[in-house]
Amino acid sequence: MKIGIIGAGFVGGTAAYAMALRGVGSEIVLVDLNEKAARAQAEDISHATPFAHPIVVRAGGYEDLDGAALVVLTAGVSQKPGETRLQLLERNAAVFRAVIGQVLSAAPNPLLLIATNPVDVMTDIATRISGLPVERVIGSGTILDTARFRTLLGSHLGISPQSVHAYVLGEHGDSEVLAWSSAMAGNIPISTFAAQVRAAVTQSVKDQIDDRVRNAAYTIIEGKGATYYGIGNGLARIAKAILADEQSVLTVSMTTPEIEGVENVTLSLPRVIGRTGVVATLHPELSTDEHEALRRSAEIIKEASDSVTV
Repeated sequence: MKIGIIGAGFVGGTAAYAMALRGVGSEIVLVDLNEKAARAQAEDISHATPFAHPIVVRAGGYEDLDGAALVVLTAGVSQKPGETRLQLLERNAAVFRAVIGQVLSAAPNPLLLIATNPVDVMTDIATRISGLPVERVIGSGTILDTARFRTLLGSHLGISPQSVHAYVLGEHGDSEVLAWSSAMAGNIPISTFAAQVRAAVTQSVKDQIDDRVRNAAYTIIEGKGATYYGIGNGLARIAKAILADEQSVLTVSMTTPEIEGVENVTLSLPRVIGRTGVVATLHPELSTDEHEALRRSAEIIKEASDSVTV
């Protein structure tokens, strides 16, 4: 199956590379305003395929998205000095109007996977612009935050992060909610598991992990300028779940009819992902404080989304 990636920068290029190494899809088309950069990325990635999977990786135009089952949007503009968040959102909305129109002209009914930040608001904008069913417009959401949570919690417990089942909900951003109440190691509640391995999850431990998850992007950006390996692989994981019709549970962003009293808000919850997009949405057990934090997160996203005209 063909995958289109709009934007061949750090995130788009890394996502294409991760997909090629994982064997996701049969053809990847990179589209970018900078055609020279897109060709260079495609050629470089294609040279890795003999060591991985026989996937065709090439640069192209929007017309080359004909037949694409999935189109990943990583394109967007950077914030200018002195520019407000709302002004940035308005400019990115303009970019999406142009990009999505061209995507739909070539591939009338694709699944859209949004990675452009702020991803929850941009997913909402993409849903409104495209007119596609909400389950076919998916934001990468908190898939990376969830991976960070599981990695840090697994490290504390001395187990593989693959054995940790814990979710980050709400906004991919400062108001995100680490769902400690429903966190499990294997099929055992975290508190019980921690007691058995003598690695107590105290409030201090929770605070440290919360801080490192919430501020990971700032730390990485300070050190090397951008984050792209984690999200690139996160996008490849979502793409694999879609194209292989896995029915896997992943924390992704989608417009949701109601959550914690906030209506029509785009945010992350655990969702079942398959070939048609989001198949079902799950609601983890939360504490009173976590319910309240999720409500606040939903309100923040809703306010930002409603401020943008599409």
